[in-house]
Amino acid sequence: MTRPLPCRDVFDLPEGIIYLDGNSLGPLPKAAAERVAHTVSGEWGAMLIGGWNGAGWIDLPQRVGDRIAPLIGAPPGSVIAGDTTSVQLYKALSAALALHPDRAEILSEAGNFPTDLYIAEGLVAQVPGRRLRTEPRDAIIEAIGPETAVVMLTQVDYRTGALHDMAAVTEAAHAAGAAVVWDLAHSAGALPVDLGAVGAEFAVGCGYKYLNGGPGAPAFIYVRPDLQERVAPALSGWLGHAAPFDFDPGYRPAEGIVRMQVGTPGVLSMSALDAALEIWEDVDVTEVRAVSIALADLFITEAETRCEGHGLELVTPRDGARRGSQVSFRCPNGYAVMQALIAEGVVGDFRAPDLIRFGFAPLYNTEDEIIEAAKRLAVILAERRWDRPGFLARAKVT
Repeated sequence: MTRPLPCRDVFDLPEGIIYLDGNSLGPLPKAAAERVAHTVSGEWGAMLIGGWNGAGWIDLPQRVGDRIAPLIGAPPGSVIAGDTTSVQLYKALSAALALHPDRAEILSEAGNFPTDLYIAEGLVAQVPGRRLRTEPRDAIIEAIGPETAVVMLTQVDYRTGALHDMAAVTEAAHAAGAAVVWDLAHSAGALPVDLGAVGAEFAVGCGYKYLNGGPGAPAFIYVRPDLQERVAPALSGWLGHAAPFDFDPGYRPAEGIVRMQVGTPGVLSMSALDAALEIWEDVDVTEVRAVSIALADLFITEAETRCEGHGLELVTPRDGARRGSQVSFRCPNGYAVMQALIAEGVVGDFRAPDLIRFGFAPLYNTEDEIIEAAKRLAVILAERRWDRPGFLARAKVT
């Protein structure tokens, strides 16, 4: 039996806050707080080092990976959790390049999330003869060619929310003989993903956005099952070894997805994510998707109607099928406007140079909240409440 939406009761949400920033950091699940407290006192405190065996800490990366797998259309044993998205991306790109040693190019979108491009830049600088090539979003498929070793894309654009056609891009890459690495940071937990159906070689993503695993939650990596025994990890850490506690002086990769592990898992953060993922055991992702489209449609209509004449420009695709679970508007003085909105109890975020961004999570967001958020935004713009020194001063995190 699936849990009806919204299911706000499973989250510890601050009273009076309309939270529209789950696309950056999901709120605290009550179960995660309880699990971490138990892990600290009942496991670490009571068992000490015995927790690795007695509490199953050593198996957390695989257990969490198997919880994530159904959300991204992956079979058991094809996803493992740990590290950060950047580290997982480095491992995936390295493995993808190794599959095509005769090809020179990583192809990506010019507007891809910066860290993805930074990782690719650093990787090709270490591998003679390889290069990173970027093209506009609408030119990616046509740009795939005989020199393309791997296509690296984020399925949902972090600025605009525009959604790549995963099946079409993957099919085009395979037709050209290239591999694909998908970044699912804004996809997992927001919309149905079916990596198995499209045949993508690799995918990565984070645990702290729609999966609600907490700040800095572990990331994940997917490797297509038929490739797992061919992949040679670029970061050959001891927990990716076939027998880590034999302490062999030479590296032998473990079987399957386990070889993509590097170092010791962060047990506290992994436990929080493990507990947060229990929510998805009785939630239908297709229903989440339908409700998120409806909420975003409602917000677009309300914001454009109520804020007409104040310079808002929608940059997110109006068609719900072509976007993720977020809406962004170009907005004059956008940073200050968002700070004023947060002060009024509506939490979104800002992305340079001029975008105010709102994420929609049907697990806890409601239609009434969406309408109220648009009302408060309209008042802030109409009364210029954003024009205060405290709102204009830029903080480190936007």
